[in-house]
Amino acid sequence: MNSLGVLIPIFALMIPIVAIVMTNWRKIQDKKLDLMARGAMDMDRAAQARIEKLEARIVVLERIVTDKRIGLADEIDRLGN
Repeated sequence: MNSLGVLIPIFALMIPIVAIVMTNWRKIQDKKLDLMARGAMDMDRAAQARIEKLEARIVVLERIVTDKRIGLADEIDRLGN
């Protein structure tokens, strides 16, 4: 009976401590998820910019390949500079 009398106050003090720790842990996890989402959005923007740049280059290359003019070598040299 004596040990039960000691455990009751210990449990009574542990409940709010555990609640505080869990609340803070949850906030940290939410911030972590937000940072990960922002990082993914930044990577998506960078990837989209790179894709657009590559698409523009493909358009130029397609135009060069399908061009029947004699000055093709001159145009390739001009694009390289």
